[in-house]
Amino acid sequence: MILPRLFLFVFFFSLVLCNEQFNPHILPRPLILETTQLREVDNEVKLQCTSWRFGVEANNLNPWKTVPLECGEYVKDYMLGRAYSLDLERVSNESGVYAKSLKLSGDGKDIWVFDVDETLLSHLPYYADHGYGLEIFDPAEFNKWVDKAIAPALEPSLKLYKEVMDLGFKVFLLTGRSETQRSVTEENLINAGFQNWDKLILRGSEDHGKLATIFKSDKRSEMVKEGFRILGNSGDQWSDLLGSFMSNRSFKLPNPMYYIL
Repeated sequence: MILPRLFLFVFFFSLVLCNEQFNPHILPRPLILETTQLREVDNEVKLQCTSWRFGVEANNLNPWKTVPLECGEYVKDYMLGRAYSLDLERVSNESGVYAKSLKLSGDGKDIWVFDVDETLLSHLPYYADHGYGLEIFDPAEFNKWVDKAIAPALEPSLKLYKEVMDLGFKVFLLTGRSETQRSVTEENLINAGFQNWDKLILRGSEDHGKLATIFKSDKRSEMVKEGFRILGNSGDQWSDLLGSFMSNRSFKLPNPMYYIL
């Protein structure tokens, strides 16, 4: 009788220990609540940052200087992930559909205007070292990067660039870069696969200090006065596209890293 009683005692004692160590009312429930609350916070931040990015692309938040601190990881994930690539591809595809729908005059006066930075060339390698837009823009540091002439092509834009050239458009590149950067800009564009453009327009000494919207409007005005018809315009900034002498149709590429007036 001793062994059965001993067995029952050990069994009962084990149940008590198990109850103390694994009581579901003591241990798991607070952890589940904590995990759920963290997930809800993460989801709310993602929703807020998605809403912020929508406001950026719709030009409802102008002007802004930096990415909100809480959206730093969100912007990084977007820029490095599939979503950014898909957005670029959609812009390129829609631009191509529009370009193919047009009947060009054949007189060499139908043009497509492209911005350069974050439209043809990507500066993600630079912004990876500068918080993907969390830092205040430093023109001196950025110009050091530009002078390396190693920015890669945005592949969907390279595809569109070749398509519009094959269709017979004249291609004008209109950038806010300084005229002093012409040689490195040409070198970088050629190395990235962009060739045979018709004009590369940069800021001359008389253009420094102008807002981008004014500068680009002035240059488009000159194109029109020379008899050119601006049928398409591609840029990552609203200042590339808005203002006077706008294109018949403009295409905005995504860019939640910085804003230029």
